[in-house]
Amino acid sequence: MLKNNKPRAFLISRFSFLIFNHYLCTSINVRNVSEKMITVKVVNRGHQQLPAYATPQSAGMDLRANLEEPVTLHPLERRLIPTGLHIALPEGYEAQVRPRSGLALKHGITVLNTPGTIDADYRGEVGVVLINLSQQDFVVNDGERIAQMVIARHEQGELVVVEELDETERGAGGYGHTGVK
Repeated sequence: MLKNNKPRAFLISRFSFLIFNHYLCTSINVRNVSEKMITVKVVNRGHQQLPAYATPQSAGMDLRANLEEPVTLHPLERRLIPTGLHIALPEGYEAQVRPRSGLALKHGITVLNTPGTIDADYRGEVGVVLINLSQQDFVVNDGERIAQMVIARHEQGELVVVEELDETERGAGGYGHTGVK
């Protein structure tokens, strides 16, 4: 039981500070999230809408086929599908072109060179190399969402020749040496 108002006032002040501090931290986090948004210049020489994020927390934007007529991919056939888009990324960023999971699961359609990398200094049309890994023909229609594009920051590394590398627990163990379980 509190004997005077000072401790109660202190507790109320402390509680107010905690609420204010939580609000302040939340505001900072939201501000930091929006600061991560970068500007990517785009020229749309096609007739499709620009790629967009489907939800606020999506990592990738859907890329759409920009076709004059449908393209049929036969089993094990690969084709470069145009998007009509040309982009200019800021230095230090790349765009990664990745498969759409629904196309892969339902139809066996994937991006052959996944993830395809679009460098910051590339100005040509963004194309998607699709391959049909199923046993049925697949028709790519104009405007169809065929891949996703993820904008990612990257670093460049400098290779330095040395006589030997440091030891690790894994060592020189190759593909699959750690097992499946």
